[in-house]
Amino acid sequence: MSAEAGAGANTPVGVDPGRASIARMYDYVLGGKDHYQVDRDELDRLRQVMPEVADLALENRRYLVRVCRFLAERAGVDQYLDCGSGLPTTENVHQVVQRVEKLSKVVYVDNDPVVVAHGRALLEENDRTRFIAGDIFEPKTILGHDVVRDHLDWSRPIALMFVATLHHFKGDRGRPAEIMREYVEALPPGSYVALSHLFDPGDGADHETMATFQEAVARGSLGGATARTEAEIKELLPGLELVPPGIVLLANWWSDGPNLQPLNSAQRLIAGVVARKP
Repeated sequence: MSAEAGAGANTPVGVDPGRASIARMYDYVLGGKDHYQVDRDELDRLRQVMPEVADLALENRRYLVRVCRFLAERAGVDQYLDCGSGLPTTENVHQVVQRVEKLSKVVYVDNDPVVVAHGRALLEENDRTRFIAGDIFEPKTILGHDVVRDHLDWSRPIALMFVATLHHFKGDRGRPAEIMREYVEALPPGSYVALSHLFDPGDGADHETMATFQEAVARGSLGGATARTEAEIKELLPGLELVPPGIVLLANWWSDGPNLQPLNSAQRLIAGVVARKP
């Protein structure tokens, strides 16, 4: 499925070729090949509202890599449950953490039909990695899945990854906090949660920019996205200890060096955090 091709006879079952997919849009920005014209068109439409919108995905991927290095090198975690993994491109969780500890285990979860079609083949080439199709917003179905229960050792710390996923939940605004509580309660002591999320600073020009961006997303085929304030993001981490520097813009979480240029609007509107379960 090349970046130049449209949806056709080889479209995976369940794919709506007339509706953009956030997983395929990320794939497009990150230089992958598993996306359609509708995904490129939707990104171009969002660029009219936020010209640097692609930097959301790029900053998010850089953050994911730094988080994985931290968890593997500093926290000593060797088990990962990546909820909403998206399409495999480069520098996926298993590739980063297995450079530190080659025996690290990873379970990827996603329900996008294109991700499902490609994920198993591309990710299960690695015998320490598994992929399951599932709805990450239904914790019981994920936590009770045989692969999740059997591949990971639930008597030892696990890293739970919700990277750029929770803001795509469509439903009651308070439900993501309940979802995360279910996951956190199931985690063994010493586990970590890493998440990134669209960020609403609460006031000022960036608040207005985020409001406009959310309206644009809601009008498109993605169906909406919800930004949260710092206090609302903290509510997604019940009973957890925030790892310094806490909830910050992605570019400022364990940065590999100083920001030599001012952050643009897209980079200022996505935050991340890592937290530990005592």
